[in-house]
Amino acid sequence: MEDHISREKAVELLKKYNQDPFHLRHAYTVEGVMRWYADQLGYGEDVDFWGLVGLLHDIDFEKYPDQHCIKAPELLREAGVGEEMIHAICSHGYGLHVTIKPEHQMEKVLYASDELTGLIWATALMRPSKSVQDMELKSLKKKYKSKGFAAGCSREVIENGAKMLGWELDDLLQKTIEAMRSCETTVNEQSPLD
Repeated sequence: MEDHISREKAVELLKKYNQDPFHLRHAYTVEGVMRWYADQLGYGEDVDFWGLVGLLHDIDFEKYPDQHCIKAPELLREAGVGEEMIHAICSHGYGLHVTIKPEHQMEKVLYASDELTGLIWATALMRPSKSVQDMELKSLKKKYKSKGFAAGCSREVIENGAKMLGWELDDLLQKTIEAMRSCETTVNEQSPLD
């Protein structure tokens, strides 16, 4: 897989359409999670591609929330992003905004982990440490089962993503905690907490 765009250019593009610190932090988090999964799942040679897909996955969300994953191809093409990456990015809106179904394992990982990173982050903020480093699966599962907690994070999408991957839900939850642990320091450096 080719990345079609440098990370430096991808960050410029991200910041052109996203200024909200929350959205930037989410983008950096999903980038780090995708890089971790690429390494763990045997796609190390494609780690940069996976990371850039994670970084740019919500490129249109802040300015065009009603056209999320619909406006993205236009913005990405204007910046010279290739069709393979555009397909991967837009597939995470499957069933919600678009009909582009996740096909490659990388697309399934993005679909499954995107919403989940938000839930894990919200859970971490409730902890005294405000970190995922000391988070246990049982703590996350307790928050996951509470429908009112982080209600904007779709449990249905997370569960559908686990099914797409052929994983048990607990496996997806645990792996994504580990993925977020791996990139938390870098995310904090790129997008410091107040």
